[in-house]
Amino acid sequence: MKKTTNQLTLLVTIFTLFFGLQSCEQKEATKEVEKEVIIESEKPEYFLLRPEVEKAYGYSHAVKIGNNIKISGAVSMDDEGNPTAIGDLGQQMKNCYADLEKILKHYGCTFDDVIKEDIFTTNMPLFLENAAYRAEIYNKQFPTGSWLGVKELAIPEFMIEIELEVYKPE
Repeated sequence: MKKTTNQLTLLVTIFTLFFGLQSCEQKEATKEVEKEVIIESEKPEYFLLRPEVEKAYGYSHAVKIGNNIKISGAVSMDDEGNPTAIGDLGQQMKNCYADLEKILKHYGCTFDDVIKEDIFTTNMPLFLENAAYRAEIYNKQFPTGSWLGVKELAIPEFMIEIELEVYKPE
């Protein structure tokens, strides 16, 4: 009986030490997690490519926060917001990329910095016929993204809209 009591006492002691040490390790880990990391908040930087048009429609063409830039969908339009290259999806695509390049240059970027590209088109078969043009835009690699066929865009003459997400390391 005494041997059983000693074994039981030994087991309880080992059990207590084991879980007591675990508890100390958990407290240290908790203290590590509790340390506050203060990150200076970064102010958004807005860019308007066509200020009058963008104010009229209620959007900013691009917003940069830290190393990330989100660029609203570019469409084929003149500086007054009128559609251009009506009925010519290939030229509309080229016009979109020309506007996107202006925005990228404003932020000191190129198409090599683009990480996501979403394309919306009202005519997917015609877009697919013209999609090879993208190889002239993206020289190093293609970004992630989606190609979406849609019923319509903001103005009926628009056949394509391209939006980008950009990451530019400092």
